[in-house]
Amino acid sequence: MDSEVGPLRSVLLHRPGGELTRLTPRNNDQLLFDSIPWVGRAQEEHDAFAEVLAGRGVEVLLLADVLGEALSDPRAHAAGVHAAVDERRLGTELADALRSHLSGLDADTLRETLMSGMTFEELPASEGASLVRRMHHAHDFVVDPLPNLLFTRDSSAWIGDRVAISSLAMPARRRETELLDIAYAYHPRFRAASRAYGAHSAPVEGGDVLLLAPGVLAVGVGERTTAAGAESLARSVFADGLAHTVLAVPIAQNRATMHLDTVCTMIGPDAVVMYPLARDSLVAYPMRPGDDGTLRVDGPSPFLDAAAEAMGIDRLHVIDTGLDPVTAEREQWDDGNNTLALAPDVVVGYERNVETNARLEEAGIEVLAIAGSELGSGRGGPRCMSCPIARDPLPATH
Repeated sequence: MDSEVGPLRSVLLHRPGGELTRLTPRNNDQLLFDSIPWVGRAQEEHDAFAEVLAGRGVEVLLLADVLGEALSDPRAHAAGVHAAVDERRLGTELADALRSHLSGLDADTLRETLMSGMTFEELPASEGASLVRRMHHAHDFVVDPLPNLLFTRDSSAWIGDRVAISSLAMPARRRETELLDIAYAYHPRFRAASRAYGAHSAPVEGGDVLLLAPGVLAVGVGERTTAAGAESLARSVFADGLAHTVLAVPIAQNRATMHLDTVCTMIGPDAVVMYPLARDSLVAYPMRPGDDGTLRVDGPSPFLDAAAEAMGIDRLHVIDTGLDPVTAEREQWDDGNNTLALAPDVVVGYERNVETNARLEEAGIEVLAIAGSELGSGRGGPRCMSCPIARDPLPATH
């Protein structure tokens, strides 16, 4: 897969489940949600999203199914148990008790526990009579839930025929990396897939990685992806022959712009939808392979200019989010820029971003609008919620 807009053939989604029911006003900030979602409605919205994709001929794989099948392998089962037990937090005795309990679960029950978490109350009382247990509330987590699994783009990304397992920066999300690592390592479909990036490398998240064109990547550097991560990814894809240019793009380090794809996504081979305030302020540091394994870093240059040059085109066409500064800011916050391309000039976007969708349609882009009032409570749109696994090459006309 070498573009963001080639016809989408296969995608990995995660249908929200029990992990969202763990969110409370007491923990939602720590677990990176801005509000408490209505889980049933979030599931309905996600089902409708998946149906839109399937209706356009896209194979939809669900993470729970992939992980469950992987965990049927005893090696994966052991790795899942290991990933769930934090001995430094629990202490030796309780960690041993939890490890023993999880080791006895079947693959489906372990899968649900790894995703939805487990409270101290749910761990059998006969196991782990420790100070740690006695000093925690019954509803505290002995295994933390992973509500952000919904955003499958962040935890892995495919570059060419290889998968990059993200190194997630936020504590609430780090165990997601281990689950994706297990899924890709032990599921029969992905077992032979080579890795484009290691999960234990410097922080890189898939929402910051845009495949601008064959051989050209843009990597946002901000709240979630570090400069060291962008450099490490560049070195990796250069060594594997997956790219000739990687643009490191600094973005504001705040909640509204947590990833590059919150301010910019591709809608066509030479076009993006973009937050207007970022249009003139974004810069890029082009990285290219030098001689003898060295890395050549240029810039900073205006992002749009650097991108066009690397892509070998005259200019990158831009459609702004919204019609005025206030609307642009509102729709950027509501993931107006976070579209998922199903093919050149065909995208999925949230229906609530009325002005942005209208601008896209005026430019000849087909917008498949979906509801997202509950799905968006974790600050993510259709691109965030999807990890494309396979796309067809762009048609020759492009």
